[in-house]
Formats: sequence, structure tokens, C-alpha cells
Amino acid sequence: QVPVVESGGGLVQAGGSLRLSCVASGRTFSNPAMGWFRQAPGKEREFVAAIGYSGVNTGYTDSVKGRFTISRDNAKNTVFLQMNSLKPEDTAVYYCAAGPRISGRAYYTKENDYRYWGQGTQVTVSS
Repeated sequence: QVPVVESGGGLVQAGGSLRLSCVASGRTFSNPAMGWFRQAPGKEREFVAAIGYSGVNTGYTDSVKGRFTISRDNAKNTVFLQMNSLKPEDTAVYYCAAGPRISGRAYYTKENDYRYWGQGTQVTVSS
């Protein structure tokens, strides 16, 4: 069973909004911090946003600050990424990550920090 599943991607015009969801199912993670990453065609996967268990501690890459918001509903084991004012350069496959390998941080921003990954959801922003 895939422990992490994303949904909510799609095609949107520049300036529009999308809300991605990520459900961590089938297991209980000892460290519930989660994150979103993205990979555009021809580019390496990059960090987008991360959140700690309480939802208070969050982090964003500079290019999405003020436009994207990460949040979570722990009762549903779900993390959300609200994406507003989308730009064509936001076009990418968005991946949810869970199960940090280490503890002690408010949130985690490196790919190698996470053990579990979703299959990705495509976000396409047209100009």
C-alpha cells in the first residue's frame, strides 16, 4: 500500500489557484512532518514547502512565499498546498513527502530528509 497519495493537480491559467492534497494512509509515522517538492521538465526536483506536526511551523522556498500556503488536518492525516497567483514557472509535477529520517527540526526541506514519497500530481499553468 502506497503510504502517501497526492491529488488536486490540473491545468489552470496564470493568476489562477489550485489546492493540492496529500493523504498519509496505511501507517502511522513516528515523525509526522511532511513536505511538498516539485520537478519541472528538464530540472531537478526542488523543495516547495514543509510543515511540522502542529501546523504552526512552516517553511517555503522563496519563489512561492506569499502565494502558496501549506496546512494540515491531522484528524484526516492530510496536508494541503494552497497555490494562488500561479505562474507558468510553477508548472511541474508536485510530490508529497513524509516520514522524516531524523527528528529534532521544526520541518524538513531536503529530499533526503524523507523516506516516503507519493507518485506526484501534474500542475500546468498556461500563460
